[in-house]
Amino acid sequence: MKNRNRIRKEDFLVPAAFILFSVICFFLSGISFPFLAEQVSLRFIRNIILVLALILPIMAGMGLNFAVVIGTMITQASFIFVLNFQVMGGLGAVLVLLLSLAFAALFGLLIGKLLNMVKGREMVTSIVVGLLANYIYQLIFVAGFGTLIKVNNEKLVLSTGIGVKNMVDLKTFKEVFDHVGVIKIGEAKISVILLLIIALTGAFVFYLMRTPLGQKIKAVGMSEERAENSGIHVNRIRIIVIVLSTVIAALGQFVYLQNIGSLNVYTEHLDTEKFACAALLAGGASIRKANVRNAFIGVILLHTLFVLSPLAGRNTFDNAALGEYFRSFAAYGVIAFALVMNLRLERKKESC
Repeated sequence: MKNRNRIRKEDFLVPAAFILFSVICFFLSGISFPFLAEQVSLRFIRNIILVLALILPIMAGMGLNFAVVIGTMITQASFIFVLNFQVMGGLGAVLVLLLSLAFAALFGLLIGKLLNMVKGREMVTSIVVGLLANYIYQLIFVAGFGTLIKVNNEKLVLSTGIGVKNMVDLKTFKEVFDHVGVIKIGEAKISVILLLIIALTGAFVFYLMRTPLGQKIKAVGMSEERAENSGIHVNRIRIIVIVLSTVIAALGQFVYLQNIGSLNVYTEHLDTEKFACAALLAGGASIRKANVRNAFIGVILLHTLFVLSPLAGRNTFDNAALGEYFRSFAAYGVIAFALVMNLRLERKKESC
């Protein structure tokens, strides 16, 4: 047990690299620390729940669940449907949340069953499933909306009567949360309700892993064969994990859009799963081990670099575009680096 929980120096390689790059970019960017803290805090609140959605599949031995993007698309679709039927204000927000969670659970069930059929290839399969879902989503709202569903909100649909406008206003929902109470971080305003949802989600994931169900999830992640022999229904546990992951992802997108107050229908969800995976790995997680601490640290580190890199690139090379490209480079680089490190560690264990 001591060896299993022993902190390895490899766990700090990715976080240390991010800290080093962030410190360098901070001095090159020329911005003040209060401004940086404001921007990172805002991004943290918008993205942390989606990152938390990745923890359970990792602990169940299923690796990075790139299919969490389906949860984000479900929430966006729920907003569009509710707005189409002109249900506004608090009732509309509650209806969006209920629809998002219900359909996320349903699709999570389907994804979980699919991943049980491709054991050992869950990450690749989840990437393909996410891409397929994106094209179906685009097809529905570009061509299908207005023909399959009666249009009641002219502000939502294009003048042709078919297809949703690129940008949808969600202020009617945002104002409901803001009226309950807000906390100001610099010039940014954060709803108290959103902060409460984040705290409860983090606590849920943290304590779930300490419940009997959490112990079963860990057992499945360590060895499916041993878990099966001990009486654990492995396939059922894996499905439960994916359902919870998809539901939490849908909740995370709900919090994100509530804070933004607008929805870019066709691009809002793109690459959200990759940046979430990168954030978790940046916090020291691996494709076999992750916890709430990794998620919180990773979101802070990744978005600190995201805020600083464009400014540092503009000041150093007189080219702001270089910093923008570095954001994507950092995200994909972290995933690649973490996968290589995990493969290296696995080979080291096999040779011992």
